[in-house]
Amino acid sequence: MPWFLYLIECSDGSVYTGIATDVQARYDKHASGMGARYTRSRKPVRLLASFELADRSSASRAEYRVKQLAPAQKWELASGTRTLESVLPASEHAAQEAAEIAASMDSTQA
Repeated sequence: MPWFLYLIECSDGSVYTGIATDVQARYDKHASGMGARYTRSRKPVRLLASFELADRSSASRAEYRVKQLAPAQKWELASGTRTLESVLPASEHAAQEAAEIAASMDSTQA
């Protein structure tokens, strides 16, 4: 089952980063005040971007890397001027590509 890394613009102009299997449902939780403590006090304004990852482990590692970025770099990621691959170490990027290839092979053989 794929997992997603997502970026949300908050009411104070910050960018919240999280992971989920259903991004829209998770955004709705944040918007209703039932999400993370961070978004309870900084209301979500809009979903900026989401990125599909192979599994929870990959998503968690990507989330950690994105949370280390400066705010301007998160905005670059959200706008598409920075790629998720550029944020991940080469070994994680290679593992992600291998997982995507394996998943596509599974779907073509089914």
